[in-house]
Parts: sequence; structure tokens; C-alpha cells
Amino acid sequence: MGLIEFLQEKAGGLPLLPGVYLMKDRQGGIIYVGKAARLKNRVSSYFSGNHDVKTLTLVSKIADFDVIIVNTELEALVLENSLIKHHMPKYNILLRDDKGFPFIKVDMQSEYPSFKVVAKPDNDGALYLGPYGGRSVTREAIATVSKALKLPTCGKNIGRIIGKERPCLNFHIGACRAYCQSGELAKEYRESVQEAVDIFRGRASGLVKKLAAEMEEAAEKLSFELAAEKRDRLRAVQLLQQKQLVIAGSMADTDVVGFFRGPAKSCFTVLHFIDGKLISKDYELFDTPIEDDQDAVSGIVRQYYEKRGFLPKTICLPVATSDSELLEQFFSKQAGHRIYVISPQRGDKAQMVETANINAREESERASTVEEKTLKTHEWLQHALMLDKTPNRIEAYDISNTGKSDIVASMAVFEKGRPYKRDYRRFKIKTQSGQNDYGSMAEVISRRIDRFTEGDERFSELPDIMLIDGGAAHAATALRVLEAAGVSVPVYGMVKDDKHKTRALVSPEGEEIGLAANPAVFALIGTIQEETHRFAVEYHRSLRSKNSYKSKLDEIDGVGEKRRNDLLKAFGSIKAIKAASVDELSKTVPKNVAEKVFEHFR
Repeated sequence: MGLIEFLQEKAGGLPLLPGVYLMKDRQGGIIYVGKAARLKNRVSSYFSGNHDVKTLTLVSKIADFDVIIVNTELEALVLENSLIKHHMPKYNILLRDDKGFPFIKVDMQSEYPSFKVVAKPDNDGALYLGPYGGRSVTREAIATVSKALKLPTCGKNIGRIIGKERPCLNFHIGACRAYCQSGELAKEYRESVQEAVDIFRGRASGLVKKLAAEMEEAAEKLSFELAAEKRDRLRAVQLLQQKQLVIAGSMADTDVVGFFRGPAKSCFTVLHFIDGKLISKDYELFDTPIEDDQDAVSGIVRQYYEKRGFLPKTICLPVATSDSELLEQFFSKQAGHRIYVISPQRGDKAQMVETANINAREESERASTVEEKTLKTHEWLQHALMLDKTPNRIEAYDISNTGKSDIVASMAVFEKGRPYKRDYRRFKIKTQSGQNDYGSMAEVISRRIDRFTEGDERFSELPDIMLIDGGAAHAATALRVLEAAGVSVPVYGMVKDDKHKTRALVSPEGEEIGLAANPAVFALIGTIQEETHRFAVEYHRSLRSKNSYKSKLDEIDGVGEKRRNDLLKAFGSIKAIKAASVDELSKTVPKNVAEKVFEHFR
């Protein structure tokens, strides 16, 4: 029985119950996680019928699968979300981990509340506003609002320094009221902080009305100085409104999702609205998923809002997903109140969705232009090296050493022309006692392949091609290790010219493949070689830094840390110790040790 027949038979024996399925590769690693209302129907569909190229690629990697049966479809959705987050499967949509959504913290219980940017809310009684799109933008928003309302931006604890310091420059240029000079301004300070909070919450319109009324009242009472102050503050708030300074956060009441499936890159966008007014846009690009648009959008929005931590009242989706009711339950439970998930077909909200889709398409097509250029570069490389397939995943290796100790190697990984730093690895050479690049390279490749055959998830994926920093002999060394392990991966050396710049690729047999004819390929290989060298050198330097307190004296029998330090303190340097006589050394360490030190340097 072949593998596909085995998988078909196993899938055919599954129940018609809701659950989650986990697709595994030959090493047992989980490469895809999905949910199903009926496990038997969904899993069986992978191993029968026609599929697109991406799904066929996934199916070709599947060696086995597991399932987890649950009671309801909602449980399946929640479990799928959790398993994707835990296993980070290669063929699932994975949004970037480095996308931060900070909050603004303000402790209104304090006499002089201040604004701080924090990663997430805490249960400490403080007021949290957000989340917002990024730390730098959020800090800029705090600074701009504070300046407009003449709040301090110095970061000092106002309550502790009242009357103890002179007003700073901000007071003299009219950007701060100098609350640090008098406790009588505490009430006014809190009022200004509350106004800032209203702005961050998107309630600037109400604040404008309030300030306008206070200005008129002051003018009627002939309090012209107060009226002028209210006028200036009113103008500042109106200017902030015009700039749409405050990015989408806790004030957004409607999010509109857009999605576009591109040939290479797909994109989803989220447009944030307050009272029907667009205030900001968020988007993310990713490899085109194997899921259909309904499943893709469902998976994307779940990941997006889990990382964001805040949900608007209404989420408009670009397609009617089969699990929209489940999403409503999922999000409502997460938010603690009713969340509406809709896919509008007509009216203003449908037009808003179309706008979001257009934004997604534009971002995808812009990115796909770069992706297509990269694809052509790799196709040229495939043709020039006569490879069986396009080398989308490239591993490159370099050895770094300056002596017989701290010899290290780097493994840099490029996928589709870009550094894939998550898969970078580094090695400390263990079997070589001196400078032996070939022996070091053989050890590194051997250890890398051993980790692959042992099923180590960090080394589970073999590259389409290996590039070795060096000439034909270096490439031949790596190839011998691969052949001995029964692993088939093309290997080429990266050759440098007299100026240490990449010149060509060379086969293990010594055949050179020039790169100058194709600038894009020349740039790609040059970038790979430089990046691999950088990674190796950084590791080597870090080890040297760790060992900086070590000395040649440590190699001498009888010289420990204390005697080493005593000698260095007495003589000042290794050079002076080398030049010292036994008698001179004996003044610092015992004579038998002094003799060993003397002999060691001769």
C-alpha cells in the first residue's frame, strides 16, 4: 500500500464529528493545522480530487496526521487557534510576531497623572487607552497632545519637585504651564489630563463644544485672560482633529477587513473607523495561503485580534465565512460583550469593504512586483546551475577563526531571496585542534545533517542548494559529507576576488559559474556571502568577548585565576611576563610555577 492509499484509508475511518487535524511530515513535525465540522469529509478531501499547486505541495509533504475530536465547532475553532499559535506550522498563515500594539497608561488615582507607553494592560487600577499601532507613533501622539494642552513632557514626577526647581525651557516657550512651580495648579493639571484622555478616546468633538462654551462664558464675565486661554486650547484641539493625530485604538467602533489573494503575495488590510470616519489603516503581507478565501480570512482575523487585544463593536469581513457565527461567539467571549461580525453586501459598509479590498490589492501587487523579480533571479540560478528545481531555500556556511581556539561556523538561510533569520544556526567547532577549514566545514555539515536525520525540528527542512564560503575544495568537502549520509543536496562554493568581493560560484569539481552577466544574481549571491560571513564573525567576536578575561597563562599547569591575576598585576602585560627571568617570576608565584611559566614561553 502506497502512502497516499494509506492516508486515504486512514481519513476514511474518521468520524463525522467536529475537531482539529494536524498534518505531519516524515520527521513527525506538524506542518499544517486545520479545523473541520466533519473531520472525515475535510481530511479525506486532501487526498482526492483536484488541487491547486500550493495544496499539492502541502499534500506531497504529508506523511501522517493526527486528529483531536471536540464537542462543538466553536471548540474546534478555539483549539485550532491555540495549536497554530503553539506549533507555528509552515503551511498555515502566520502573522508577524514583531507587530506590537502598545497601550497608553495613565494612573488617574495619582495627584499628577502622567502618560506612559506600555506593552499591555495590567490589573492595577490605572486607565489604559489603546491599543495603538506602534510605540514611536504613540509616543509622538502623547507629545503632540501634551504640547497642545501645555502638559509637561519632561517625564519628571511633578508632585515630588513642586517648588524645588526653576521652570524649564518648555515654560518659557509657552509649551508648558509649569505645574511644578505651585501646588495650586493641581486641579487645572488634572482637568488638562482628562481633556487629553478625551482626545485619545476619540471624544475631541465633545471637548471642542465644552471649550467653546467655557470661552463664551469667560468672555461674558469679562474674564478676557481666561477666555483667551480657552480660545488657544480650543484651537489646539481643533488642529489635532484636522490632523487626525490619534491612530485607531480603543476609540474605533468599526473595523473593515479587506483581503486580496495574489499569485505570490496576499494581503489583508484593516481600516479603522470612528462614527463612519476613516482614521487609520493597518495591513500585513504574507505568502498566498492554501486555504480558500473564507478560511483564510477567518484565520487571519483571529490571529490579528488576539495580538491586538482590543475588539471594536463591529467587524466587517470581505467574504461571508461559514463560521461567522462562531467568530461572533469567539470574539464576544474574548471582549466580554457582544461583537458583531458581518459581511455587508450593499450600502455604506459594503462600499467600505470594497475600499479595504482595493487597499489590499494595491499592497499585494506592489509587493508581488518584488516577488516576481526574485522568482526570475532564482530561475536564472536554477538554469545556470542545472538544478532540478528552483532554489527557493538556500543555506550558506562560513568558518570564522583567528587561531586554534574559538573556531566557529555560521549557517545563514535565505528563502525567496530574503534572510530567514528564524532558521539561522551557529556552531562552535569541537573536533579541530587548529586552523583547518576543511575539517571544520566537514564537522559543521555532518552535525547539520545528523540533526536532520534525528528529526530535530530546527533542522527539519533541507535546502534546495548549499553554498559554502570558499572554493571547489570547500564545496567538495561538504558534498562528501552529504553523500556519506545519503543526502542529496547540490553544493557550490562562493568564490571571492582579490578585493574579497563575490566573483563566482564553483562546483565541487572546480567548474566556475560567472555571475557578472546577471546583476540581480550577482547581488543575491554577494548578499548571501556577506550575511553568512557577518553572522559567523559576530558569533566569533561574542565568544572572544566572553573569553576576554582568559589569558595564555591559563594554558600553564599550576596557574589558576588568582596566580594569573597576580602575575598580570605584578608585570603589567603578557609581554613583560615573557621577558621575565625565573627569579623575577618567583617573587610573585612559587618557584616551581615560575619555572613552568618561564619554560612555557620558550
